[in-house]
Amino acid sequence: MSNNRVSRRQFLSYTLTGVGGFMAAGMLMPMVRFAIDPVLQKHDGGNFVKTEHKIADITDKPIKVDLKFEQVDAWYKSEVTNVAWVYKDGDQIVALSPVCKHLGCMVNFGEDSGHPDQFFCGCHAGRYEKNGKNVPGTPPLGPLDEYEVKEEDGYLSLGPTKANTLVK
Repeated sequence: MSNNRVSRRQFLSYTLTGVGGFMAAGMLMPMVRFAIDPVLQKHDGGNFVKTEHKIADITDKPIKVDLKFEQVDAWYKSEVTNVAWVYKDGDQIVALSPVCKHLGCMVNFGEDSGHPDQFFCGCHAGRYEKNGKNVPGTPPLGPLDEYEVKEEDGYLSLGPTKANTLVK
Protein backbone atom coordinates (compact mmCIF):
# COMPACT_ATOMS: atom_id res chain seq x y z
CA MET A 1 0.00 0.00 0.00
CA SER A 2 1.15 3.48 -0.79
CA ASN A 3 2.06 6.10 1.74
CA ASN A 4 0.23 8.77 -0.29
CA ARG A 5 -3.10 8.64 1.34
CA VAL A 6 -6.00 10.74 0.06
CA SER A 7 -7.79 12.62 2.77
CA ARG A 8 -11.54 12.72 2.92
CA ARG A 9 -11.45 16.39 1.92
CA GLN A 10 -9.34 15.65 -1.21
CA PHE A 11 -11.56 12.71 -2.16
CA LEU A 12 -14.69 14.86 -1.88
CA SER A 13 -13.03 17.65 -3.88
CA TYR A 14 -11.96 15.26 -6.69
CA THR A 15 -15.39 13.61 -6.78
CA LEU A 16 -17.32 16.89 -6.89
CA THR A 17 -14.99 18.28 -9.58
CA GLY A 18 -15.46 15.18 -11.74
CA VAL A 19 -19.23 15.10 -11.30
CA GLY A 20 -19.44 18.86 -11.95
CA GLY A 21 -17.36 18.47 -15.12
CA PHE A 22 -19.65 15.73 -16.45
CA MET A 23 -22.73 17.81 -15.65
CA ALA A 24 -21.27 20.90 -17.35
CA ALA A 25 -20.37 18.85 -20.44
CA GLY A 26 -23.89 17.39 -20.48
CA MET A 27 -25.38 20.89 -20.48
CA LEU A 28 -22.92 22.47 -22.92
CA MET A 29 -23.01 19.80 -25.65
CA PRO A 30 -26.66 20.43 -26.67
CA MET A 31 -26.00 24.18 -26.68
CA VAL A 32 -22.95 23.79 -28.91
CA ARG A 33 -24.84 21.44 -31.22
CA PHE A 34 -27.76 23.90 -31.37
CA ALA A 35 -25.39 26.72 -32.34
CA ILE A 36 -23.42 24.92 -35.06
CA ASP A 37 -26.07 22.58 -36.52
CA PRO A 38 -27.27 25.00 -39.27
CA VAL A 39 -23.70 25.37 -40.50
CA LEU A 40 -23.23 21.61 -40.74
CA GLN A 41 -26.42 20.93 -42.71
CA LYS A 42 -26.12 20.24 -46.44
CA HIS A 43 -27.81 22.76 -48.72
CA ASP A 44 -29.16 22.26 -52.22
CA GLY A 45 -27.00 23.74 -54.95
CA GLY A 46 -28.07 26.72 -57.01
CA ASN A 47 -29.97 29.87 -56.28
CA PHE A 48 -32.24 29.83 -59.34
CA VAL A 49 -36.00 29.43 -58.97
CA LYS A 50 -37.91 27.86 -61.84
CA THR A 51 -41.07 29.79 -62.70
CA GLU A 52 -44.20 28.55 -64.48
CA HIS A 53 -43.64 30.88 -67.48
CA LYS A 54 -42.40 29.48 -70.77
CA ILE A 55 -39.63 31.45 -72.48
CA ALA A 56 -41.55 31.26 -75.77
CA ASP A 57 -44.57 33.03 -74.22
CA ILE A 58 -42.63 36.09 -73.02
CA THR A 59 -43.12 39.20 -75.18
CA ASP A 60 -41.73 42.73 -75.27
CA LYS A 61 -44.41 43.89 -72.80
CA PRO A 62 -43.38 43.43 -69.14
CA ILE A 63 -45.37 40.85 -67.19
CA LYS A 64 -45.40 40.24 -63.46
CA VAL A 65 -43.81 36.90 -62.55
CA ASP A 66 -44.09 35.31 -59.09
CA LEU A 67 -41.08 33.49 -57.63
CA LYS A 68 -42.14 30.99 -54.98
CA PHE A 69 -39.49 29.19 -52.97
CA GLU A 70 -38.87 27.74 -49.54
CA GLN A 71 -36.63 29.83 -47.31
CA VAL A 72 -34.80 28.27 -44.39
CA ASP A 73 -33.73 30.46 -41.48
CA ALA A 74 -31.85 28.14 -39.12
CA TRP A 75 -34.66 25.70 -38.18
CA TYR A 76 -37.60 27.76 -39.43
CA LYS A 77 -38.86 27.02 -42.95
CA SER A 78 -41.24 29.40 -44.70
CA GLU A 79 -42.76 29.79 -48.15
CA VAL A 80 -41.62 33.07 -49.73
CA THR A 81 -43.07 34.80 -52.80
CA ASN A 82 -41.01 37.42 -54.63
CA VAL A 83 -42.01 39.25 -57.79
CA ALA A 84 -40.16 40.23 -60.97
CA TRP A 85 -41.09 42.21 -64.07
CA VAL A 86 -40.05 40.15 -67.10
CA TYR A 87 -39.97 41.04 -70.80
CA LYS A 88 -38.05 40.25 -73.97
CA ASP A 89 -35.64 42.82 -75.42
CA GLY A 90 -34.72 41.37 -78.81
CA ASP A 91 -33.44 37.87 -78.02
CA GLN A 92 -32.54 38.76 -74.43
CA ILE A 93 -34.85 38.07 -71.48
CA VAL A 94 -34.87 40.95 -68.99
CA ALA A 95 -36.10 40.50 -65.42
CA LEU A 96 -36.27 43.56 -63.17
CA SER A 97 -36.90 43.82 -59.46
CA PRO A 98 -40.11 45.70 -58.58
CA VAL A 99 -38.53 47.32 -55.51
CA CYS A 100 -38.22 51.11 -55.88
CA LYS A 101 -34.79 52.51 -55.04
CA HIS A 102 -36.30 55.50 -53.23
CA LEU A 103 -38.08 53.95 -50.24
CA GLY A 104 -38.59 50.30 -51.20
CA CYS A 105 -42.18 50.50 -52.46
CA MET A 106 -43.35 48.24 -55.28
CA VAL A 107 -43.38 49.59 -58.84
CA ASN A 108 -45.91 48.67 -61.52
CA PHE A 109 -45.62 48.88 -65.29
CA GLY A 110 -47.98 51.15 -67.24
CA GLU A 111 -49.87 52.30 -64.14
CA ASP A 112 -49.33 56.02 -64.84
CA SER A 113 -51.61 57.06 -67.72
CA GLY A 114 -49.26 59.94 -68.61
CA HIS A 115 -46.36 57.53 -69.09
CA PRO A 116 -47.78 54.14 -70.15
CA ASP A 117 -44.40 52.68 -71.21
CA GLN A 118 -42.68 53.26 -67.87
CA PHE A 119 -42.57 51.71 -64.42
CA PHE A 120 -44.33 53.85 -61.82
CA CYS A 121 -43.98 53.94 -58.04
CA GLY A 122 -47.20 55.20 -56.48
CA CYS A 123 -45.58 56.08 -53.12
CA HIS A 124 -43.85 59.26 -54.30
CA ALA A 125 -44.55 59.36 -58.07
CA GLY A 126 -41.22 57.81 -58.97
CA ARG A 127 -40.72 56.67 -62.55
CA TYR A 128 -38.37 54.27 -64.32
CA GLU A 129 -37.84 53.64 -68.02
CA LYS A 130 -38.54 50.17 -69.40
CA ASN A 131 -34.89 49.12 -68.92
CA GLY A 132 -35.06 50.12 -65.24
CA LYS A 133 -33.27 53.47 -65.54
CA ASN A 134 -34.59 56.04 -63.09
CA VAL A 135 -36.16 59.08 -64.76
CA PRO A 136 -34.31 62.29 -63.80
CA GLY A 137 -36.38 64.67 -61.68
CA THR A 138 -38.30 61.88 -59.95
CA PRO A 139 -37.49 60.52 -56.46
CA PRO A 140 -35.62 57.27 -57.30
CA LEU A 141 -31.89 57.57 -56.74
CA GLY A 142 -30.81 54.66 -58.94
CA PRO A 143 -32.02 52.10 -61.48
CA LEU A 144 -34.09 49.04 -60.64
CA ASP A 145 -32.08 45.94 -59.81
CA GLU A 146 -31.93 43.10 -62.32
CA TYR A 147 -32.47 39.37 -61.74
CA GLU A 148 -30.10 36.81 -63.17
CA VAL A 149 -31.95 34.86 -65.86
CA LYS A 150 -31.57 31.26 -67.01
CA GLU A 151 -33.59 28.89 -69.21
CA GLU A 152 -34.42 25.44 -67.84
CA ASP A 153 -36.32 23.02 -70.11
CA GLY A 154 -37.97 25.92 -71.95
CA TYR A 155 -39.08 27.62 -68.72
CA LEU A 156 -37.81 30.81 -67.16
CA SER A 157 -35.63 30.52 -64.05
CA LEU A 158 -34.65 33.56 -62.02
CA GLY A 159 -31.64 33.87 -59.74
CA PRO A 160 -30.45 36.48 -57.28
CA THR A 161 -30.67 40.20 -57.98
CA LYS A 162 -27.67 42.17 -59.20
CA ALA A 163 -26.95 45.75 -60.14
CA ASN A 164 -28.67 46.81 -63.36
CA THR A 165 -26.43 46.13 -66.39
CA LEU A 166 -28.89 47.55 -68.97
CA VAL A 167 -28.42 51.18 -67.95
CA LYS A 168 -25.32 52.78 -69.40
